[in-house]
Amino acid sequence: MSEEIEAVRDMVNRFMETEVVPVMEGYEQRREFPRELIRKAGAAGLYGAVFPESVGGSNMGYLAAAVIQEEMCRIDVRFASCNNQQGSTCPSCIYFGGTPEQIQKYVPNLLAGVTIGMMSLTESGGGSDAAGNMQTFARRDGDVYRISGQKMWASIANETDVGVLFAKTDRAAGAKGVSAFIVQPKKYPGWTAQPIETMGLSTALRTNVVYLDDFVVPVEDRLGEEGEGFKIIMRTLQPGRVGVAAKALGVARACFEDAVRYANERTLRGQPIGRFQMIQSDIAEMAVAIEASRALVYKAAIAMDESQPSNRLAAIAKYHASQTAKFCADKAVQIFGGYGLAKEYRVSWYRAYADMFFTGEGSANVQKILIAEDALGYKLADRHHGKTGLRDIRKDDVIAQLNATR
Repeated sequence: MSEEIEAVRDMVNRFMETEVVPVMEGYEQRREFPRELIRKAGAAGLYGAVFPESVGGSNMGYLAAAVIQEEMCRIDVRFASCNNQQGSTCPSCIYFGGTPEQIQKYVPNLLAGVTIGMMSLTESGGGSDAAGNMQTFARRDGDVYRISGQKMWASIANETDVGVLFAKTDRAAGAKGVSAFIVQPKKYPGWTAQPIETMGLSTALRTNVVYLDDFVVPVEDRLGEEGEGFKIIMRTLQPGRVGVAAKALGVARACFEDAVRYANERTLRGQPIGRFQMIQSDIAEMAVAIEASRALVYKAAIAMDESQPSNRLAAIAKYHASQTAKFCADKAVQIFGGYGLAKEYRVSWYRAYADMFFTGEGSANVQKILIAEDALGYKLADRHHGKTGLRDIRKDDVIAQLNATR
């Protein structure tokens, strides 16, 4: 780790401990969206690590972004759950597939936390084949599209100002009929977001089902050409997998640290329970799994920073880290015993986030298929590296180039 990355880690820890930890439980109890906290996080630079300075980023790269997400989740995973919408999938889709004008208009405010982002792909019947089975349809009507359908698991869609949504523009073309759109639910009619009741997840930052009834999107807010949506989302999900893997690593570390602390504090028969070999066995297994996941997550992030093939690495990192998060959460709850079910201890709700990261950005089984088909030579995971035709956030400073020509 460079001194710069370690300084970023320290900065994130200070921000979370001073700005988030003292107030986040209040937001949860009031079921209030922490818009002001997101603005503060944006101002502190927590969302812009991979983006160039011309759009408000720090241009530090994917490793810095992974460390930021890891530390945010380690300290309070509930607040960290909005990182994808503000600093990853939503602005990345716009940067990868948008025009310079779209990038300049939308990305800086998302990274600054001034506008609330969202990315919606999944549908109730789509699952892992969200693009191929997509039913949401965008109908061209003069200068606008009218989108009708239903989306599932759209995080903070009930609060979003600017988001990216995927819909079919050609029902018969499968994944090649998917297009991407910048959406503004508070500006145009036809959008209804209904929070989904979940066990153990945040009551302040909600995931939603979205109902679209001739929802209006101006033609100039389409990303790329019709039919390019699948290419944009696949390009976005690759770094997104590393981001979710980093979050899972943060959850695993939080569970491990709490378990170690509790094992040293809780006594049985006159000694800390950490003195018992069965507890020590659990602690050792957690420590080994975390170190292995950390190495994989950082390696994948570094590969992306160096523009090296990384889809296979990202899948391996995502799979291993999500397994580690579930393993560590389960072991921590066992070490806590009955108190592992008490909401006052965060291991009780970190377990739910371990399950969420196990599925988000591609379930464990999907990652295994990708990894196995690559190993068997059936379908190379990195076959599309450098061939998407989309710009690279790390190389292509679109706004700087645009300003230079003016």
